[in-house]
Order: sequence, then structure tokens, then C-alpha cells
Amino acid sequence: MIHPTTRFGGDPLLSVVVPVYNERVTIREILRRIVATPRRKEVIVVDDGSTDGTRDLVASLEGDWAALLDLDDPAIAARTRFQAVLQPRNRGKGAALAAGFERVRGDLVIIQDADLEYDPRDYEVLIEPIVSGDADVVYGSRMIGNRRRALFFWHLVANRLVTLLSNVTTNLILTDMETCYKAFDARLLRRFRIRSKGFDVEPELTAKFARMEARIYEVPVSYRGRTYVEGKKIGWKDGVATLWAILRYAFVDEVDNALPGYTTLRRMRRLGAYNRWMWQKLEPFVGERILEVGSGTGNMTRFLMARADVTATDMDERYLDTLRILFGHHPNVNVRFMDLGKPAPPEITARRYDTIVCLNVLEHVEDDMSALRRLHALLEPGGRLVLVVPALEALHGAIDVAIGHFRRYGEPVIRARLAEAGFDAEHTRYFNSLGIPGWWFNSVVLRRRSVPSIQARINSWLVPLLRLEDRFEPKWGMSLVAIGRKPVGRSGPGEAADESRPAVC
Repeated sequence: MIHPTTRFGGDPLLSVVVPVYNERVTIREILRRIVATPRRKEVIVVDDGSTDGTRDLVASLEGDWAALLDLDDPAIAARTRFQAVLQPRNRGKGAALAAGFERVRGDLVIIQDADLEYDPRDYEVLIEPIVSGDADVVYGSRMIGNRRRALFFWHLVANRLVTLLSNVTTNLILTDMETCYKAFDARLLRRFRIRSKGFDVEPELTAKFARMEARIYEVPVSYRGRTYVEGKKIGWKDGVATLWAILRYAFVDEVDNALPGYTTLRRMRRLGAYNRWMWQKLEPFVGERILEVGSGTGNMTRFLMARADVTATDMDERYLDTLRILFGHHPNVNVRFMDLGKPAPPEITARRYDTIVCLNVLEHVEDDMSALRRLHALLEPGGRLVLVVPALEALHGAIDVAIGHFRRYGEPVIRARLAEAGFDAEHTRYFNSLGIPGWWFNSVVLRRRSVPSIQARINSWLVPLLRLEDRFEPKWGMSLVAIGRKPVGRSGPGEAADESRPAVC
């Protein structure tokens, strides 16, 4: 991730989301304890249709909450603000969290139940791995090394069973998947929507954090469990719903599923054999100081990160969040915003690159010639542009439109454009002729908006045959690789001489 002082400005705002249902006896005390924690914070209290008087108390929090909670310390009041959210009816914990998440404005999020089972004095333990840059998500486990009230053996058995099943489907090693205390980087909220209405929200969150490949840590927290006489609400029906959610999210990937391009990139990420084959085609042309344009979800960044200096870029904040999660903690990888359709920002132009990798990005830019000239200007003399574009204009269909392709290219066209931008076309070649029928059928005939999962897997299964393709020069293919070298001592069209560029950063 970005270094914490850069990411949070040294003083992160903590958003505490508190779902509440019929907690009139405990609500004031838990809010006092939350407010007493030392961090600058916003407290978002979501009443989920309470009927015992809790709702009126929550509604009054946006007024003089300090008086309501019998607090007279101005320092506490200065570092805390409240938001009150009133659900029209009781819908469950998951629905209450979803309503609270929509209003988060902080840098870090903590979920806090409205009873007194969890102690807000554990907040610092929870958020430290995130603030230090080690984690993206932290679970406060009741099962590891801290004090807890000894209650409900069969609840413990059920907890360990659902945690085990969750771990099997997510490939995590959590000890307490069901814990209320989950802290995470607020930017993750841009990546998913909560579907679950009740306590099954816990396995849903866990599955989605795992799908994102977020770095998940566990820390011990104290736990003072309640009996049912004291107000505990979870029951056997919630256990059944939890089991169903674990099974559902083992097979259903809903992370940012509104974006066809994101769906396609995530499916391509899982195709290890295909991505390695692609990398082997490009590796001979890749140097040590690399600018990757349009890194997406990092399918190729995984191979580039072994080089000395890598700048991974994208123009979509959701993709940048993914890149920071996956690579931001590596000292040789910089994650930066860049829109190829516009002049590069100073943090990009201040560096020198011996290689620019631009895979399946140029076709997204309406004025591709201006984009190629910008790339030419960013390269040092003798450097290479490693370009992959979709090929064959006849394949342009619904998937291309959905993921923002303005065009597909032929080999003569890409050679001409490279030359016009000032590059020497060092190498061009079609590849993946075997993928043509599937793309044409899904994109042109069926007019689907994303690459079907089965077609993506077939591409990976066909890698041995694609390696045979490497032994001859195919006359066509689904994609086209083009290597352009920037000549030494010659500027591109409209570009100042290279000597005018700033020194190496």
C-alpha cells in the first residue's frame, strides 16, 4: 500500500459504523466508550427499526450529542462527529451496515456492535497493521490470546465450523471469521456492495475481501459475551443463512461486478498459464525501468515487479485501489494515476523509462496518435514501447463496445502509426489465432458484454497449442504485439529534444 503518512496524511479519519437494533440499555455506554478513544473519528449509528426507544435516542445524536451522552470534555467533542441513519424498518445487520457504509467519509472503517461485548479500547490494536502499511483488512479474533467470557460451548463449536468452511472456500487461515470487529481501508468500499441482510454479512465480507486479494491480518481482542437474557440475538436460523452465504460466495464473484471490463480482467487474472505465455512473448523486449500504462488489476504487473523500478498506472480509482493492495507495499513499485488520453502528470514525466508496457490500452483512447506521441516523449532514447492491441476489425463487437474499445488494429495500420509517432517498428506479430472463433461467437453473434468465464479458461487450456503457434508466423490472430524503439538522437513529431527532459528522478 501507499506509505501510511502519504495515504492518510499522518492523521487518518476513523469511521466507526454502529448497527443498532433494540439496544436501549447499552447504546449510551457503548457510544461513550467509542467517543473516549483517542482517534479523530466519525461515528455512523444506523438504527435498524428499533421498537424499544433506541430509535429516538439515535435520531437525537446529530444534535447536542455530548449532552446526551453526559460528556463535558471539549477535547473529545472536537475530535468526534456523529451521523444518525434511521432505517424505515428492521432489515438485519447486513442491511444496516450497507446503509452505514454508504455514508463513510473516513480513511479507515471499523464495525462496532451496539452492545458491550466488544471493547473500543482495542481500536488501536485493530488499526495498527493498516496504518503501518502491512494490512488492508484486520479481523479482531476472540480466539487468540486475550480475555473472554466463558459462555456457550455449542456457539464455539458452530463458530469454528463456519470459520473452517469459510477458510476452505477462501483459502484463508482465520480463527474467527464471525467476529464483529473488522477494520479495513475505506477505499475497499468502492470495490463491493453488501447483499446480505442479516448476520450472513460476515462470510460475505470475508469472501469479498479474499476475492480482492486484500492483505488480511488477525489480532487478539477481548470479548465479553452476553447471554440471551442479557439481549443476545443470534440464533440457529442465522447459522443456516451463514452456511448458505459461505457456499454462495464460494462460487459467485460479485466484487465490482457492475464493470464489464473489470469482470473480464478478473477472469483473465486467474489464467496463470495464458498470462505466463503472454509474458514469455514480451519479456525479451522489457528493460529495468518500466512504465506500465493501464495496469488494470495487475495481470502483467505480477511479472514486471521483479524489475528494478516499475511505475504501474491506471485512470480508474478502483483499479488503482487494486494495484495498491497487490503491489503498493513493494519498494520498487510505484502506483500512480495516468490517463493516456491526456498529458502525463508531473510524477510520471519526472522519471525516465527504458521500457513502456502498454497492453490492451491504446484501443481505449479515441485519439490514439496523440497517445503514441506522448509515450514516445516519455521514453528515453533507445527505449522500447511494448504494445499489445486487439486485432482484426471484423471481430469488433459487443464486448469491445462494453469495455470501451474504439477500434481493433491490423498489422499495416499499427506499423504506420508507430512510424508517424516517431518509433522504429522493431517487431510486429499476430498471436492467439485459436481464440478468434470464441470471441467472434460471443461478441459479434451473441453480443455478450464480457468474456465468459468458460472462454477465458479455454484460452488457458489451449496454451500448449498456442506455443505451437509460436513456431510459425500466423497471418492473423485475436491480438497483435508491436515493439517500437525510440531512435537515439531523434525527436518525435511535435516533441522537444530529449536533452530538455529533467534528470533522472
